Amino acid sequence: MSGGDVTRLIVMGGGIAGAGAALALHKAGFDVTVFEAHPDSAEDIGAFLTLASNGMRALAEMDASEAVTAIGFPLTSMRVLDDTGAELAQVPLGEAGTPHLRYRCLRRGDLNAALQAEVIRRGIDIRHGRRLVSVEDGPDTVTAHFADGSTATGDLLIGADGLNSTVRRLISPHTRPTYAGQHVYYGYTGAASEAGRPETITMVRGSSVAFGYAVSPEGETYWFARVSDAPLAADALAEGTPARRRDLLLPLLRKDATPAADLVAATPDRLMVTNATELPTGTPWRSGRTLIIGDAAHAASPATGQGASMALEEAVVLAKSLRDAPDTESALTLYERLRRPRVEHNITVSGNISRGTPTPTADRPGDDELIRQLDWDTDLWQHTQ
Repeated sequence: MSGGDVTRLIVMGGGIAGAGAALALHKAGFDVTVFEAHPDSAEDIGAFLTLASNGMRALAEMDASEAVTAIGFPLTSMRVLDDTGAELAQVPLGEAGTPHLRYRCLRRGDLNAALQAEVIRRGIDIRHGRRLVSVEDGPDTVTAHFADGSTATGDLLIGADGLNSTVRRLISPHTRPTYAGQHVYYGYTGAASEAGRPETITMVRGSSVAFGYAVSPEGETYWFARVSDAPLAADALAEGTPARRRDLLLPLLRKDATPAADLVAATPDRLMVTNATELPTGTPWRSGRTLIIGDAAHAASPATGQGASMALEEAVVLAKSLRDAPDTESALTLYERLRRPRVEHNITVSGNISRGTPTPTADRPGDDELIRQLDWDTDLWQHTQ
């Protein structure tokens, strides 16, 4: 372990980004404590997500593959349908030939719980029910102040507290998430007549709705729908019933001859909706001994399905930057130089998909370079000099 003057790290948030960071930093030899505002691990039990091969590779580098492959199910191919239900393509998905790198479909809450269980298994301290109020940044340490009056002091504070990050508000009070052009429905049904193909996600290019679904080995269909429209009002999000949400979505799907409408009609109650949001590129990530990562730093619309995978990638890159660089300032500069082009490219591409606008050609790190950055045995400092 290098890290200059950093030995004790405070991680705010025990979700995917925070738990992932704790696992990678602990593997790199740092003393890590995680503080989570929620009283238990189930930060978000509703929506599901897909971990892509890059996210699965990051988990492998932090020795956490088994914790995640024990839940959810693999996806090895993608099928594309048009608005008539005709199949346009079926292609392999990611690194389908390597079992621990296959795409994986999971409930977000299950992934949170699995990663937190692995944090605990490794003896990393995670403290629930600690809601951050303020951060006191000193010349040699940083202190977190919590709503219950307690404090925690470390050498570096990592804000992994999500889209509505308290840490980001303290670093950059004028930065706010903005609407990305779509609201997104998620649902689960075990009563669908559509059988679905094993280990396959089907993407439907509907006339007015982008729809996708996958069927678990137990026969449960996970589906999502992205609708381009004005944002839903806060009361509609908070108080709307599953039946009301279904009634809003079904007329749009019934315009097309695809399986989408039947899947939604067969979803009686487990149906959620949220506004897709994003953070502006150029959002400040650092202030003194405080850094934000994951959705707190670079939330993107879900159109590319890369949010969780990006967060796990940067857990590894952050741990290695702190491990390999000669001092903390050099480590954080290196980390930001490596991560910002990649995650901001994702914000741009995902936002353009959501808004239906073309994506300009932009440079981003290639797959070979990403693999080198994630490889635990590659010295990032030496590699980049």
